[in-house]
Parts: sequence; C-alpha cells; structure tokens
Amino acid sequence: MPTTAAQPIQFKKGKLSNETLLKLYRRLLNPRMIEEKMLILLRQGQISKWFSGIGQEAIAVGVTSALLPDELVFTLHRNLGVFTVRDVPLATLFSQWQGKKSGFSKGRERSFHFGTLDYGIVGMISHLGPQLALADGVALAHKLKGEGRVALAFSGEGGTSEGDFHEALNVAAVWDLPVIFIVENNGYGLSTTTKEQFRCANIADKGVGYGMKSVIIDGNNILEVYNTLDKLAVEMRKNPHPVLVECKTFRMRGHEEASGVKYVPKELLEAWALKDPLTNYERYLLEEGVLDEKMVAKLRKEIKEEIEAAWKITVSEPEIEPDLEEELGDVYAPLLQTATPNPQSAIANPQSERRYIDAISDGLRLAMLRHGNLVLMGQDIAGYGGVFKITQGFMDEFGGDRVRNTPICESAIVGTALGLSLKGCKSMVEMQFADFVTCAFNQIVNNLAKIHYRWGVAADVVVRMPSGGGVGAGPFHSQSNEAWFVHTPGLKVVIPSTPYDAKGLLLAAFEDPNPVMYFEHKALYRSITEEIPDGYYTVEIGKARVAREGSAVSVITYGMGVHWALKVCEAEGIDADIIDLRTLLPLDYEAISATVKKTNRVVILHEDTLTGGVGGELSAWISEHLFEHLDAPVKRVAGLDTPIPFAIPLEQNFMPVERFREAVKQLATY
Repeated sequence: MPTTAAQPIQFKKGKLSNETLLKLYRRLLNPRMIEEKMLILLRQGQISKWFSGIGQEAIAVGVTSALLPDELVFTLHRNLGVFTVRDVPLATLFSQWQGKKSGFSKGRERSFHFGTLDYGIVGMISHLGPQLALADGVALAHKLKGEGRVALAFSGEGGTSEGDFHEALNVAAVWDLPVIFIVENNGYGLSTTTKEQFRCANIADKGVGYGMKSVIIDGNNILEVYNTLDKLAVEMRKNPHPVLVECKTFRMRGHEEASGVKYVPKELLEAWALKDPLTNYERYLLEEGVLDEKMVAKLRKEIKEEIEAAWKITVSEPEIEPDLEEELGDVYAPLLQTATPNPQSAIANPQSERRYIDAISDGLRLAMLRHGNLVLMGQDIAGYGGVFKITQGFMDEFGGDRVRNTPICESAIVGTALGLSLKGCKSMVEMQFADFVTCAFNQIVNNLAKIHYRWGVAADVVVRMPSGGGVGAGPFHSQSNEAWFVHTPGLKVVIPSTPYDAKGLLLAAFEDPNPVMYFEHKALYRSITEEIPDGYYTVEIGKARVAREGSAVSVITYGMGVHWALKVCEAEGIDADIIDLRTLLPLDYEAISATVKKTNRVVILHEDTLTGGVGGELSAWISEHLFEHLDAPVKRVAGLDTPIPFAIPLEQNFMPVERFREAVKQLATY
C-alpha cells in the first residue's frame, strides 16, 4: 500500500495563473460536494449504492483538466471528477445513477457503467481491465489520422493484475500509441492490500517491462497531477508513445459504502486524512492569497444550489416503464440493409471460378477498397499473409498501418477494434483459429455485444474465425463454437457454406455497424469452387437460402452441414428440402417455417456438439410454433458430446455424417 502518507503535500504552482489555480479549486470542490450529498442520500435510502472517491479526487480532476475536450477518457468507479470537469449535466448524471429514463443508458446501467461520447467519456464494465484496450484503439485511430491527440484510461492498482492490463500496455508499446495509462494506487482492492497483489516496489515498475515511459506522482497533489499530465500530453501529441502514470493516493472510504473500512488500520486512515487533497489545496490557496473565506463560502453556496436543483429534477422524474419494442430495438445499431442485386444474373458482370478461400480474400480486398477507414488486425496477417494465406499481398497493397500484425493477445486486439469503432473506423480481427477466441471472450460478449444496448454506441467490428474439423487438427484447432455466440444478444453470427455466400456475407458484415462473428470452415477453404462475380455484391445477413428443393423431409443446416446433407440425400435418393441458414443470429424464422410447412418432417444437422448446440434452439422453436404442421418428431443430428479428437478415425466418428444418413432415411419414411 502507499507509504507516502506521512509526507506533506508540496504544492508548486510554477507558471500557473491565479485563474487556473482557482479553476482547479472549484473543480476539486465540485465532486467532493456531490459525494457528500450522495452519502446523505444513501443513509436516507434514496440511492442504492455508492462508490466513493473521497480522498482521491485530485487525480480525476487534475488529469481531465490537462486534456483537450475532444480527448477520450476511460473511467472507473471513483472518477466523478472526470464527469464534472467535462461539464456533464448533473441532472442527467443523477438520473443515470437512479436508473431513470433520461440517464445516459435509459436505466440499463448503474453508476459509472456508461459512456457519453458527447462529453468524451467512455465508462467501465465491471471487469475493469478490458477498457484499457479500448483506449489503445482510440489512440490508434488518432495516430492513423494524424490527429495529434491522446487517449487516457484509468485503472486501479488491483486491475494491474488483470491480463487485460498487460495486453493493453504491450500493444500500446509495440505500436507506439499515444495512450496515458493512469493507475490510482489507493492501497486496497476492496480489502486486499497491494502486498497481497504484487511484489514489485511500485506499479510504475511494470511499465519498464513493456519498454514504456513510467512516472510516479503524488495523486493527492492537484498541481503535481495537472502539471505532470499537461506536460506528458503535450509531448505525446507531437511524438506518439504510451506512458504509465502511477498516482499514489488512498481510498478513505470502503470499496463501496456497504463494505466499510474496518479492515484498514486506524493510524493509516488518520495519516492519509492529513493529506486530504481538497483541504490541503484550499489551505495553500488561502495562504497564497489566491483564495479567501468569502470566496470559499460563495463557491460552496453556488455548487450546493446546482446540486439541489439537479437532484430536484431527478426525483421529480417518474420511475422508468419498460417498453418492449424499445428494449429489443436497442440491442442492435440501426441498419437499413439491402443486398445488392444478384450480379450472377447480369451477363455483363464478369465472373470467375473461385475457391471458398479465394472468395473470402476477394471480399476482404473489396472491403478495404470501399472502406478507407477499415483496419485489419491479426496474428501473422501482414507480410506472411495469415496462416491460411487469405491476406497474402494485402500489406503491399494497403500498407502496414491498415494491415497489422498483432502480438498474441486476442483480448486486447478485440478491445482495440472496439476503440477504433468509437472513433468512426471499421475493423476486422482475425482469430488464427476459432478455438483461440476464448482468450477474447469477455471483450466480445460483454463489450462488443452490449455496448449499443447499454449506451447507444455501435461496435463496428468483424471477427473472422476459421472453425470446424475434418483436417485432423485435434481439440484446440477444430472446434465449432458458434453456439457460444448465438446465445449473446447484440452479436450477429454468420456461417457461409459456399464461395458466393462467403464473399457476399463478408462484404455485408463490413457494411453492418454491429459486431459480426464470421465463421469460415477450414475444410471448405480449398475443397469447393464456384463461379462468382468478380465485383462487389452483398448477401443479406439474416436470410437463409434453399440449397436444394424437395418435399419428403426438411434438412435445416449450415456450413459444412450443407455439403454433407447434399451428398447424403443425393446418394440415398431422398427428396429433401435442404435449408442453408447462412446466418445463425438473427435466424430466418420465415424460411424455417416455410420448409416445415412444406414437408412436415425436420432433421436439424450441425457439426457442433449436440448438447447446447444451435439445433436445440431450432427444435424448440419449431415444436413451439409449428407443432401442428409436424408429422414426425424433430430430429437433431450433431457432433458427439466430446472434445473433437485428433486421430482421423476418431474424428470421423465424432462427425455426424453417418448418424445423419440413418436419421434422414428413417424420417423420410416415418
């Protein structure tokens, strides 16, 4: 924990004017008085929870005052000073905390778990660490556009143990990104002391390991914070690079009010109380003659009146009433999606024979040409062209800024992609194998998927993932893990089965402002070909296609399952209506309904394991909505409920092809 409590604060105003000194005082006083009001309301039962920043306000206030208004700040629980310095309307802020409709998140998020780009603030999610990578993305956008701006992200000392902290610092260092990482070292992560969290003497020491500049400052000294950050920001705007700033401070109250501070030694609290940032700075200004008691009283009166007026507005606002249409409608960013006319019917449009893998590469290239703000990121995708060579030649054509090799840190790169989106850029992240997406799972399901619903910002990100088995690659390079993401509102999940759809769906994904999980089956890369247009076209996300017309039985499938179904039904002479879903989220229920009503018998086929697979959802929906049209039970055929094995005979046994053959034959004659 910090050991500087006994050292008095040494204020050095340098060349700061009296006007600036007074402005910093008012900015320091404002969040303190708001907090004092909130603590009273908490005791009265008028608010439900509060995370207090009393004793460390100088960090948020000093840092934000040193930044330009259009430089994004990524906040945490105790950064009220960021919001007040940025002049966020108090009534809106109070309504946010109270879960009122006029808050920034329409009652969907609590306390500081929100953002507002109008005021240059991006709030936290409860997992703490992931926000740091978003700052990397914003900084990357600044650097690519030559904007001469910095991004700044807060972390507590506890958060520096998170893998996301290390990934974000590493990416920022490798790419020389203008990010300021602020660590508020307040001594405790809830009740866990710093000695129980890490062994290095100072958190700033961690910056050395990443080859970045790091500094330690007195976080209770408003002038030291302001002057240090102002100097760093000016330098970084001219010469982009990251900096780690450790602010020594102390948390005078509990992690949140319910936890209290009984675990903190009394003498430690008393020592740090002597270093209160507000009372010490006020005393300094009084001694310097910059401030007098009348001015203090006047400022306090003004701020109190502002707080009371804002709170009155909030309490007068009615409790929120759910609107089902609005709740569902805000999960995704609006998209007026219209697929381009099918170029296959245009004689004048040149077409070429393309493998599945070539179609994906063509789609990526055309997307790069159409969207000048599109950045591709992934391991080995630049000069090497990716492990499957899909981006071969891209770096030569589009440059290393837009086609970027990344460190092996999937979470940080997905976070960086979201940060790029916050600055109006598009991005694609290539997972070297779909199996590795687990390392970025939190970013995808909690940041990408939820951000539009939470506070109305789009995550314009495409995540490409080579998935599936059939190539003897074993349990960690062969998984079909699409069901993990189909369960997550806010994502879109597409799985093309043909070269035509692979290109068209990929181009549609880049037009969509929502996060799209784009699965491409490795075993299809070089095994299937098709005549497809050379030019630009899209396939509408959320629309299935009829892969084969039939009337005896419906086979609903996707990806590799389409080819299995076509082959088996042809070999067995089964008159099957084969539906290629193409998109798993959102599902095309109209197409599903049409085929069930047509044949009255259904087999659902997928490579993913049976339990918890997409087939379960489809079967349940059909049974619930189309029961009267069924002449037989819905059958599901899928991969075994085991990890996918390496040895070819075992892998073939895992695959559902022969089980599907028996099921479809049985159902056709049920």
